Amino acid sequence: MKLYFFYCAFFILMLGFGQTKQEYLQKNCYDLHNETLQFPQKGFKILGFGAYHGSVKTETTELNLLQSLQRTQTISYYLPETDFSIAHYFDQFLQTGDTILLKDLIIHYGAIVPQERSIPVYEKWKKLKRINDQLPKNKKMKVVGIDLLATYKYTSKHLIDLLDTPQIQSKALKELQQMVQLDTTDYSPRYDSYAKGVLKRFVADAEANSETYKKAITDEASWNHIIKNIKITFTDFSRLREPTIYQNYLDLSERYDFKNKTQFLRIGFSHLEKSREGKKGYPYFFTRLIENKIYKKEDVIAVIGYLTNSEVLWDELYDEQGKYKGFTTEAGFGIGDYEKEYFRGIDNLKNTKISDQTLFRLNAKNTPYSDNMPDLIDVIMTDSKSNSEAVKGMSTTDFVDYAILISDSKASKPIFELKD
Repeated sequence: MKLYFFYCAFFILMLGFGQTKQEYLQKNCYDLHNETLQFPQKGFKILGFGAYHGSVKTETTELNLLQSLQRTQTISYYLPETDFSIAHYFDQFLQTGDTILLKDLIIHYGAIVPQERSIPVYEKWKKLKRINDQLPKNKKMKVVGIDLLATYKYTSKHLIDLLDTPQIQSKALKELQQMVQLDTTDYSPRYDSYAKGVLKRFVADAEANSETYKKAITDEASWNHIIKNIKITFTDFSRLREPTIYQNYLDLSERYDFKNKTQFLRIGFSHLEKSREGKKGYPYFFTRLIENKIYKKEDVIAVIGYLTNSEVLWDELYDEQGKYKGFTTEAGFGIGDYEKEYFRGIDNLKNTKISDQTLFRLNAKNTPYSDNMPDLIDVIMTDSKSNSEAVKGMSTTDFVDYAILISDSKASKPIFELKD
């Protein structure tokens, strides 16, 4: 009898591996427009969604994905691709609905990825507020930022808000307050800007008079976290983004109980790769979480969006005085489905899609995506070097758990095109 069951199990296993990828995808695809869709997995710790920036349907896809998740479990934290202070004020927007604040947040949020400085991202946040408003009080999402500091504006504002300022008689604090009130600088941390000079003087003053400041600080944990991140920008931080994202996550984990509260992360898809691209490949955020045993691999879910027949916002255009004057878009290079640059195996998604936002589960039992072929990871490029050699012999499921094919999307328009 045991032998009989062994042969039955072996036969079923062989049937699973014998199916083609298209046959498998047809059985493991979901329409994200389905208002009753429940995400196929639950019980994970963190799920990340990433796609090419600058396309309209990327934002609506994210919302549909998030709602499918909320039908199966509570998402406690929403982690956008931004720093702690900008996220703090995004969270404030979810509570107040202040669209003037929101528009300015989008402008500064887009300092990391200018394609995200767009009207669809602005509209996404308004819809996100409506979604959050409908949740019970004990299930509402809180916004938390773990990224490298984007600009100094909301960091400066946050520091001021964390102080009982009448207790501090300081030239450096007054200079910081005046900078935020006038709001005429670019707040850039990426060169020796006026704002960087103001922050250097303020941080030095706060550290030299730590006892005085400590009495005035209303949230010491947030204060210390912000100061730590500001000081990173006083160094050559061009290669520190990924280590900073990871360390910020660890620093905030105990405070927000990340290990027991589910998080949804929206970030560029490279950060979501669960393995290095080759033995010497760079460890992105999800890889660091797994390699350092913060979470088991199955507790980290990577969802990557792929564009087809779509456009993306490419560049913002400015005149010689730095005044915005327009934008450009791309519909070939830059979307990952172009004759000179495309993902291996993307045709299998295109041939099995059931809507313009089709979710494919790649990590189901007996998946053919564990076949040592890097479909949907290997980028085929005809005119320049790609990652093909680095990922050779690796499987799709080494990197990603789900794919979403986003079809027929228009390019986003910059937030500067928004009519007041």
